[in-house]
Amino acid sequence: MIHSWETLGLHIPNLMLPKEGTDYFRWAVIACDQYTSQPGYWAKVKEIVGDSPSTLNLILPEVYLKTDQEDIIIESVQNKMQQYLSDGTLRTLKPGCILIKRTAEGRSHLGLVIALDLESYDFTHGSHSIVRPTEIVVPHRIPPRLKIREGAPIECPHILILIDDPDRTVIEPLVNQPREVIYDTDLMMDGGHITGSFISEKHLDGVRQGLSVLFDESEEKYGKGKAFLMAVGDGNHSLATAKAAWENLKQKLTPDEIEDHPARFALCEIANIHDEGLIFKSIHRVLFPKKNLSGMELVEKVVNYLNKANGQAYLADSDYVAPEDVLNFSYITKERKGQIIIENPSWSLEVECLQRALNSINQEEDCFDIDYIHGKHATEALALEKGNVGFLLPDESMSKLFYAVAVDGPLPRKTFSVGKANEKRFYIECKSITRA
Repeated sequence: MIHSWETLGLHIPNLMLPKEGTDYFRWAVIACDQYTSQPGYWAKVKEIVGDSPSTLNLILPEVYLKTDQEDIIIESVQNKMQQYLSDGTLRTLKPGCILIKRTAEGRSHLGLVIALDLESYDFTHGSHSIVRPTEIVVPHRIPPRLKIREGAPIECPHILILIDDPDRTVIEPLVNQPREVIYDTDLMMDGGHITGSFISEKHLDGVRQGLSVLFDESEEKYGKGKAFLMAVGDGNHSLATAKAAWENLKQKLTPDEIEDHPARFALCEIANIHDEGLIFKSIHRVLFPKKNLSGMELVEKVVNYLNKANGQAYLADSDYVAPEDVLNFSYITKERKGQIIIENPSWSLEVECLQRALNSINQEEDCFDIDYIHGKHATEALALEKGNVGFLLPDESMSKLFYAVAVDGPLPRKTFSVGKANEKRFYIECKSITRA
């Protein structure tokens, strides 16, 4: 059957875009949680933007968190939002969505900008909501974002929502629907190129039909009442912040006001995990020992924990061909390298088993520092320094990750990355989160 948008956890928004004639190259800025250790990147963005209208003025780049600029920027952001609304910088479109085509690093992918119903999302442990977080939400990361959202009239989030649609029934057919190209621009700082086409509500029935089928199939997979339709690919903490703000606001609203309040719906982009233009990479771990431990001593501690927490765990040579029904990942030290094999694992993914071991060992012994590394070569280089140990995790199929989230709940933080930093979502669309 074809379900309602509400049942599917979605809402067709009245999007806001900058007025015609705006320079989208300067308007569009990358997600605020990128380049957090590179203030020079954001200084260059500020230089490019200059005095032009830009989403840079509507966000707090996280490079400035816990600095003397944080409160100043938050106040400026909220003032700029009001200015853009009052001076006509932002215009409101009729109900509909934006089909985007993003090209970066020689790859292109499609996405659909739509609004997610926060009543269908729950990031707490054990949640069976149809929209699930893919990583554990860290509570202390919410308050700085909440300070902006609770005083803001609009949002321009960078949330990426994933669907598991191997037959490409939801987003891909939209290229054949009537649509109006509404922006077409290069993106600054090696961000590639993006084209956005407006699709009116009446031409979105195919999306609803495709999602309805995925919804029904999900309930068959995971059990009645446990349907799992969408996973948060990027922006876990931004969506958690929107949820927290909505739960706070709800306490002041009547039942009728709750039904259609703009803050109930958070803007996001939906993408298909089977889109070849999306690249999902595991994030590796490097341990830096304390207490004069060697890298191999840390490896042995990990194996001992895994052996107790699972059916059996043991070391194997690098060229060992592991059976299909086990989990395995590589370790590297200056003295030795090989594999860790886990038979009859208690969790679905290697990263879950490993991170639980690391958390437990360090909680009991405080015997290492840890860093999360993108890229195999960088991990190997750090691991080969005296005393260190690197763990190389396999690149999982995203369908397997969907199953793991459904069965085990949110994954450990720093499990995977969707593309490189310059491929992350750029802010373009906005939406009201207050009543006019």
